[in-house]
Amino acid sequence: MITIYNFPRGGRGVRLFWQCEEMGLPYETRAVTFPPSAEYRALNALGSVPFLQDGDVAINESVAIMLYLAGKYGPTPLMPPKDDPSYARVLQMLVFSEASLGASVNTLLAAKFGAPEADKANWSVRATAQRIEQFLDFVSDLLGDQPYLAGSNFTVADIAISTAMGVYRGALGKTIPPRLSAYQDRLQARPAYERAKAKQTA
Repeated sequence: MITIYNFPRGGRGVRLFWQCEEMGLPYETRAVTFPPSAEYRALNALGSVPFLQDGDVAINESVAIMLYLAGKYGPTPLMPPKDDPSYARVLQMLVFSEASLGASVNTLLAAKFGAPEADKANWSVRATAQRIEQFLDFVSDLLGDQPYLAGSNFTVADIAISTAMGVYRGALGKTIPPRLSAYQDRLQARPAYERAKAKQTA
């Protein structure tokens, strides 16, 4: 059985719930306390979330978990085949969601909730905020008039990018370009997302 560990309101865990719901995969969720308990750290030494156990497999990093689920339990429309022209774009935006957008959002989260008052708007925070705006404009331009990031098909890239934008909007109270706001609203109207979101607060 797939078991996904997550903070009760952890956005990155929801992207995994969402993927499982879209793929029709049975899974269990386990809430992780903050700070993480010694018992949890025995499973996941970093104490981070999300974290997945699936038989003998135990891994963290949400994007790696998404690739694992698509690879082990596919084929799935969420991940195009390697000979599909959209395959490279899906990989690009899946990694971009965390390596670029998500990592920058993490910096702003740390500044907002952990930095001394004098450092909450220092040079690096301001530069990161500007970089995120550039990232969002890039995503908006890439989306264009397409329904999804890789064209006509909904993929793991959409799940990953939507999640990163959700953390940016929710935890930081930020706004995103109108095209991306409408795009995210469409994605979050999917029944699989609604079921996943319910698991976040269950």
